[in-house]
Amino acid sequence: MSYDKTRSGPIKSLEETYKHTVARIQKIQSHLDTAPRGSKLKDKVCVITGVGSLKGIGRAAALLFAHEGAKHLYLVDFDGTNLPNLKETIENKYLDVKATVQQADAADEGAIKGVCEQAVKEEGRLDVFFANAGFASKEPLHDTSKELFMESMRVNALSCFLAVKHASLAMSKSNLTVGKEHSGGSIILTASVAGIRSGAGTIDYSASKAAVNSIAKTSAYQLQKTGIRVNSICPGLIETGMTAFTFEYARQRGTAGRLGQLNPLGRFGVPEGKSSSRLFDLQLTRNCIPEIANAALFLASDDSSYVNGQNFAVDGGLSASHPVVPGRWA
Repeated sequence: MSYDKTRSGPIKSLEETYKHTVARIQKIQSHLDTAPRGSKLKDKVCVITGVGSLKGIGRAAALLFAHEGAKHLYLVDFDGTNLPNLKETIENKYLDVKATVQQADAADEGAIKGVCEQAVKEEGRLDVFFANAGFASKEPLHDTSKELFMESMRVNALSCFLAVKHASLAMSKSNLTVGKEHSGGSIILTASVAGIRSGAGTIDYSASKAAVNSIAKTSAYQLQKTGIRVNSICPGLIETGMTAFTFEYARQRGTAGRLGQLNPLGRFGVPEGKSSSRLFDLQLTRNCIPEIANAALFLASDDSSYVNGQNFAVDGGLSASHPVVPGRWA
């Protein structure tokens, strides 16, 4: 181990760096199995899209929302493979929470309109819509076809527009019989730090996520004085099924210690309860605090009642700075 006067601390090898990352993540670990039930979403009716991945933000949010007392979760994904397991997991663990699953495209207007109307018909209200569905492309500029560009816009941006359009209509309905006296609700859109500035994704992906951030800001003013809030979450590097190729590539090259090193926390983030990372023969096997799902919970709950029209970066500080050489300011 050596030292560099331009940096605050010793220079670590990649293996040492990753071990340090693991240690830091383990310090923030928690167990939903033993943590007391919360009530931040008590009696709230929620829709979440993009819940199909066993290692993703949507599934993590569904479990956390259930843990925090949501009354009914409507869970949507394009791939229906893991939906029965998610429904069973929630309803077996949280007997007071109902989970309804639906295989559908989040960019299908009929499906999104339908699930919002179903929530109002069955529960008399809709309180939260977490539009989390999306996908990441891999192609560089000159290999990106117009079809791929438009598919990114359709899946990532159009899905969020449809969520705002139809969820806001459902949320605007008051219903005294179920305790909803006034219009109101929270719409949360999954964007990305790639939608804030360059360097975090392909052109089509970044453009689509920039559109999501704009939708959040514009919608907040379109829905002014309705009590309906719209915000976006901008994750940094998070280990999910969508980013699996990035992590696998780093493992194969032996450069896993560099994952997340560009942000001031010096690590990647964890989205869900269990992480299956296995780099340098180290494995995180306990339940981790779902760092992105907790941001969604904050925006879904009344804790964020005065937060509106914001692009909420959860990226370890990555987007706080222009690119610099670590330790140098000139």
